[in-house]
Amino acid sequence: MTYAQWNSVWKMKGSYYHNKRKIINDPVYGFISIPDELVFDIIEHPYFQRLRRVRQLGLTNYVYPGAVHSRFQHALGAVYLMNSALEVIQQKGCELSHDDWLGALLAILLHDVGHAPFSHTLEHVFISDMSHEKLSLLYMEELNNQFGGQLDTALAIFKGEHPKKFLRQLVSSQLDMDRLDYLRRDSYFTGVTEGVIGSERIIKMLRVVDDQLVVDRKGIYSIEKFLISRRLMYWQVYLHKTVIAAEQMLVKTLDRAREMADLGMDVSSSPALARFLFSNRANSGFSTTKELLDAFARLDDTDIVSSLKEWSCCNDLILSRLADGLLNRKLPAILIQDTPFSSDRIDFIRNIVMRDEKLDQSLVGYLVFSDNISNSAYNEESDQVMLYENTGNLTELSEASNIINPSLLSKADNKYFLCFPKEYTGKF
Repeated sequence: MTYAQWNSVWKMKGSYYHNKRKIINDPVYGFISIPDELVFDIIEHPYFQRLRRVRQLGLTNYVYPGAVHSRFQHALGAVYLMNSALEVIQQKGCELSHDDWLGALLAILLHDVGHAPFSHTLEHVFISDMSHEKLSLLYMEELNNQFGGQLDTALAIFKGEHPKKFLRQLVSSQLDMDRLDYLRRDSYFTGVTEGVIGSERIIKMLRVVDDQLVVDRKGIYSIEKFLISRRLMYWQVYLHKTVIAAEQMLVKTLDRAREMADLGMDVSSSPALARFLFSNRANSGFSTTKELLDAFARLDDTDIVSSLKEWSCCNDLILSRLADGLLNRKLPAILIQDTPFSSDRIDFIRNIVMRDEKLDQSLVGYLVFSDNISNSAYNEESDQVMLYENTGNLTELSEASNIINPSLLSKADNKYFLCFPKEYTGKF
């Protein structure tokens, strides 16, 4: 259904003329308001409503049961923070037109609209050559067409082409509204207090100097805590070893389903999932970008879960085992270390599993697999946080901080993992 068709349906139902300046009760910030009618219209669009059905943290709820919040909630929280930040920097003398303001709100609202089901878990599973940022941009361009060019400024900000460069920093940078919201929100829903940050204080410390987003010098301690919290949240939540095991298991499950379909085997799934997962289906190609976007907008977490239920009872031993394991949290064991696992060790484990499970070599990779993960909390070279001194000068955080070492935070922390069936724990 096109936006025009969708819009006309709501007019006929008498719902078009209601008040669009809604107030939302958010568990993190309390009462937040929709600051503009166009923002409300975009929120109501099916492209954005889909985010209600996409979990913010993938399968993290397998470790932290409260982590079932959605991308929809995160996007609204980011809009709230963006509106607060714009108010602060305007009060400090930065000129902002209504167009600038609205463009920034829409850019942050739609920054995650292209996420796949279960968010980062399945980032490249369905469209291998396209990140969620690229998909978000395509959705914004399509919405701009449907809304008659009203997202021109938002697109310019999102692409970094707006003359006021600091607006892009509010959307994507070391101190963007995306990070400020997800750290606090994810901390709230997981119960991991290490992620609690003073987002309000950080925003109060923001200002614009020479078209650059900077932080008042007295806010340095809040920035230091923010950077440390982000690093801790990555290893304690986002890259928790059990979360990694569950998410890798989901990827392997979808890989097996795709392989079976490509071999001509019968694999049931929802129509929305089939369009992207099964490359040998005649209707899997898309003739236009809009057709791709409309199809992807119908794909969400529910398609994956319903398919897992079907696959858990199928005749294929690998697919049924993986699907049942995900549904009932029977996850693989996982080992993590600082150096790559040797190929000899991996082959040794695979040979034992092949022998015991009577598997072909082509199938054991679904049960025994290894890869790496990486975490970098700060980018000192390309996006240094700058502090505004009382003298009017700017100082790099790396020079002013006595608590953290930005150079160390900038260094990628790589770890390597090895997964195998849990019943083999202690046998190697």
